[in-house]
Amino acid sequence: MTLKIQLPNGSGTTADYVLSGVPIVAPSSPPTFNRIAYAAAHVVSDPLRDTQPWGASAIDWDATMAFRHHLWSLGFKIAEAMDTAQRGMGVDWAGARELIRRSLAEARTFDGADLACGAGTDQLAPEDARSLHDVIDAYETQIGFVEAEGGRAVMMASRALARVARSADDYRMVYGEILRQTGNKVVLHWLGDMFDPQLAGYWGSPAFEQALETVLAIISDNKKKVEGIKISLLDNAKEIELRKRLPEGVLCFTGDDFNYAELIEGDGERYSHALLGIFDAVAPSASKALAHLAKGETQAFRDVIEPTVPLSRKIFEAPTQYYKAGVVFLAWLNGHQSHFTMPAGLQSARGIVHYADIFRLADRANVLDKPELAVSRMKSLLQVYGV
Repeated sequence: MTLKIQLPNGSGTTADYVLSGVPIVAPSSPPTFNRIAYAAAHVVSDPLRDTQPWGASAIDWDATMAFRHHLWSLGFKIAEAMDTAQRGMGVDWAGARELIRRSLAEARTFDGADLACGAGTDQLAPEDARSLHDVIDAYETQIGFVEAEGGRAVMMASRALARVARSADDYRMVYGEILRQTGNKVVLHWLGDMFDPQLAGYWGSPAFEQALETVLAIISDNKKKVEGIKISLLDNAKEIELRKRLPEGVLCFTGDDFNYAELIEGDGERYSHALLGIFDAVAPSASKALAHLAKGETQAFRDVIEPTVPLSRKIFEAPTQYYKAGVVFLAWLNGHQSHFTMPAGLQSARGIVHYADIFRLADRANVLDKPELAVSRMKSLLQVYGV
């Protein structure tokens, strides 16, 4: 059956769009990968209880946990309570703490489930940070909670540290103090200011080369405590430079939602593992592609993963920090939640033309799992915008 929908085209008019995508068939059991693949997972609002969406957002815990089961069933590890879960953009530390607690408990009910949990300093408002010790105390609280619950931490970049640090040595001191205390190995987190403008100049310099030297020094000083580093700079050359200089045994996790396909495949000598927000949105395709790669079927990997890249670049286009809206939009179109409502009302951060572009690209990438449902829901959204 031919499916057709009228969509805005960016020029002030609309045009018919005929769907052509073929949904990916989910595997009967979680596949095996030869890359570590974390999907950074979103949270689902409860719009019937969300009376203060910009202040104290209500979370639908059942739907949020169900989505984690979806990701685990496709073979992914989960990067929990990260920026995809709207940390600092609708979900505060209290919400993240409950999310971490519930997800760690839920993982124990799913055979083979694994996750790492974002730990940062977001209970400390940047303007309230007076010293490096304030930042250390905030990190200690969050990492201590994660480990007390039986989890492993991703040490998230800190807005407060970016505000109070005055040199690269300040970063080395703070990271060194925290890593000396951790019971488990930690994944570090290099998040560019395109994802969070408050992180400009992180690691003590706006220049990549100087920041890189600081990162490498921190890892060298603490390599027994560092599993790897997630780098999200949307620049594959910078990631390649980092990964070739990492000490043996320290992993590079790509967070590059523009160039992940080639970075995961690698150059024949080195490759990146993955910790990606886009894997939330394209999970069945990414799972199928990674299963091909594990079997040595490189061309099949490319055939499946490469059509998702234009979609990802659209979702993560500037202002990049609003990418979460596109991720949740696709979760709604694909039936993983009953509404398109986000903490802090973040669905309003993108316009209807942007969502129409995502719809087209998702179809072309075979990412619309239930095309008829997707068309029905897209039509209802268009009506809200007067289309």
